[in-house]
Amino acid sequence: MNPNLNLLQPYPFQRLRDLFKGITPNPKLKSINLSIGEPKHATPKLIEDALVSNLAGLASYPTTIGVPALREAISHWLVRRYNIPALNPESAILPVNGSREALFAFAQAVIDQNKSNPVVISPNPFYQIYEGATFLAGATPYFLNTLPENNHAMDFASVPEDILKRTQLVYVCSPGNPSGKVMSLAQWETIFALSDRYGFVIAADECYSEIYFDETNPPLGALQAAHLLGRDFKNLVIFSSLSKRSNVPGMRSGFVAGDEKIIEKFTLYRTYHGCAMNPVVQAASIAAWSDEAHVIENRKLYVQKFSTVTPILQNVLEVEMPDAAFYLWAKVKDKSISDTDFAIKLYRDLNITVLPGSFLARAAHGTNPGENFIRMALVASVEECVEAAKRMQSLMYE
Repeated sequence: MNPNLNLLQPYPFQRLRDLFKGITPNPKLKSINLSIGEPKHATPKLIEDALVSNLAGLASYPTTIGVPALREAISHWLVRRYNIPALNPESAILPVNGSREALFAFAQAVIDQNKSNPVVISPNPFYQIYEGATFLAGATPYFLNTLPENNHAMDFASVPEDILKRTQLVYVCSPGNPSGKVMSLAQWETIFALSDRYGFVIAADECYSEIYFDETNPPLGALQAAHLLGRDFKNLVIFSSLSKRSNVPGMRSGFVAGDEKIIEKFTLYRTYHGCAMNPVVQAASIAAWSDEAHVIENRKLYVQKFSTVTPILQNVLEVEMPDAAFYLWAKVKDKSISDTDFAIKLYRDLNITVLPGSFLARAAHGTNPGENFIRMALVASVEECVEAAKRMQSLMYE
């Protein structure tokens, strides 16, 4: 077996199950799960109808690059969303089975193991796929702690020169998981300059880009930032998904777009990898990327939840509205209790499941930046999220 498999750590939700083993939640209260970022809003009817209407597609093998109509729909969406020139649907866009598998596969295609000690930089806390992809590609992860005092930004100025020289890939997540912070144009300018100097590829994870709270101010995207700075898309690839945007996590549909030379090589990799998108899913994806009305309605529900829940929780936790995404990244006010113990308390006493922040991070540079935080995914109904917040508020009266 590949010895790098031994480097993989248990997934956060396995650690959560182990943490709660033997603990009985309060049976008097209905269970409310805020631990996993799985959208719970209803799937739009237009997507369901497109799936049903195109079942004949199951009789055909799909191609790795997908049908032209899907790539064109994605290209049109990118122009509308980011006000950038149209990307070539034939060479700059590739449909994928959700951003998760593509983020993992991308490292396998990018990392050159013939070069000495390749490095992959990622934020910390982070989406654990980045770490697993790094290990299986034969590289070493370098974690950049995203701390409150630095507005949860990746501080590239702190990275030693010898690390930057060995860096082949940088994972960036904006809007961030778990902080919900959006990278500024100045931050993008910094990372682009470093990419130019050291030659590393940027993998911009933008799966939360369509969950935001001000219709007049959508989050800045990586391709948009490059365009605003007068750049092309050299060494830049974005990863996007319908899961959160359109409430179809089970459909597994997304895309990668950007540097045409990298997309060409990644397409070659995926041809052998055997991960072409189901033709029925392609048809439904065309419908989803071509419609914004359902996305606006989806955001309205998140606006209602976050604007109601955040003020209630501020009585119990150090928490503020995120820039975007559907997580609350909250610090436990009581410094005498760890994030894991706080999660146990919420589960045992209030039948609320949250994810300890330390499970989303690694100890790096002398600290685990997730310690004393919890992540709450406000994906349940408005009523359930408000109920959970009110239960948590009751803690201050114990």
